[in-house]
Amino acid sequence: MTVIILLAVIGIIVAGGFLLGFIWAVRNGQYDDMYSPSVRILFDESKKKDSTGIVTSDTENTEENKIDQNHFLTN
Repeated sequence: MTVIILLAVIGIIVAGGFLLGFIWAVRNGQYDDMYSPSVRILFDESKKKDSTGIVTSDTENTEENKIDQNHFLTN
């Protein structure tokens, strides 16, 4: 019986922690912008050519892009 009471108390403490985290997020503006996440995929990324003539994205320089660039340079 004491285990059930202990687990209930722990559950209430964890739930209170999640509630405090949610209140903190709302007060700090985490949920202010409800429009742009739904249309972000529709925005085009601007492209540019680097010094080697390869078209790359301004915003991303991931490992995959580096591998693609190296592949084009060696062939």
